[in-house]
Amino acid sequence: MARRLSLLALVSAVMAFGALAALPDLFQKAKEQFRVGAYARSLETLDQLDAESRRDPREAERMAPALLFYRGANLAMLKRDAEARSAFEAYLAHQPNARVDPAIYPKPVVEAIEGARRSIAAPVAAAAEEGSLASTYRSFSSVKRDPPNDASEAWAEGPVRWLLTASERRDFTVLSDPLSRSEFITAFWKSRDPRAETPENELREEFERRVAFADERFTQNEVRGSLTDRGMVFVLLGPPTYSGRKPLKTGEDVSDASGLSRYNPSEIRAAGQGGGSNTDKAARVDKVTGPGATIHQGASNWVEIWHYQRANLPKEIPYPEVSFEFVTKQGYGQNVLQRDTRVLTSLDRARVPARKG
Repeated sequence: MARRLSLLALVSAVMAFGALAALPDLFQKAKEQFRVGAYARSLETLDQLDAESRRDPREAERMAPALLFYRGANLAMLKRDAEARSAFEAYLAHQPNARVDPAIYPKPVVEAIEGARRSIAAPVAAAAEEGSLASTYRSFSSVKRDPPNDASEAWAEGPVRWLLTASERRDFTVLSDPLSRSEFITAFWKSRDPRAETPENELREEFERRVAFADERFTQNEVRGSLTDRGMVFVLLGPPTYSGRKPLKTGEDVSDASGLSRYNPSEIRAAGQGGGSNTDKAARVDKVTGPGATIHQGASNWVEIWHYQRANLPKEIPYPEVSFEFVTKQGYGQNVLQRDTRVLTSLDRARVPARKG
């Protein structure tokens, strides 16, 4: 039995080596098909090449730029412009300084890769200008305050939730009558008044202005704008230094390693575990991992990034710059904040000035 297993392992290794050894031939075949105008057939060869190269992660990584380039080139020639741009954007992530010789490649290929380059550069260009959120907020003056004497039990569930400490929330929830809740709210804002000698509470006024702006700008379906993830960040930190949006690429979604997969990980696992013949299983797996299993439309999947530089951060936040990423993806959510350690620490520290005054 042991000898049989060793032979099987040897045969598998030989087959894998043979497949990898054939990669250069497949690549030359795809290039030749592109050269003679057989663009659809070239794409099929590239799909085969991609599948074969994935048997060795190092080989797949090495082949990725070339595969992406010729995939984009074929798609451009087939007038599948959105898919071509997506492929070239991924290619430029590997080779940001790559240029296409118009004397060698057809005009649609040159235009597609330059369009991808402009698409990638757009958020960077926006960053060179003053952030649109900051400039819009500066001119914002329509403040719709919550009722000043609102002492309902729901007060702590509104935008003020972003300022409440855990102990304050507990203390408020045990209050049983409007008078005690009203007294609590008065004391809450008084403790956060940065300049007690003035009749205004500057912090409260800024808070209410941010809430009004978030409600107007970030509302999602039936969710009040100031209660969304973007609203939370805006209420605590104000407008970012600059912001931008880019398509969500394969592998960028932290909740799903396949990025734009149409199927979630449990569906992919289930496809390989069901009953039936090997042929049936292969068909199921191909459905959830093969061609057509991914989405290539940046219009429905994107990440919005807010960058805060030191000058726009409270002194209690220890970082020179903090970026907040909000992911929108079909089946995942709309503008969902990616909560890493730096983000969570920054949000927690942002409450400190409000508590100390």
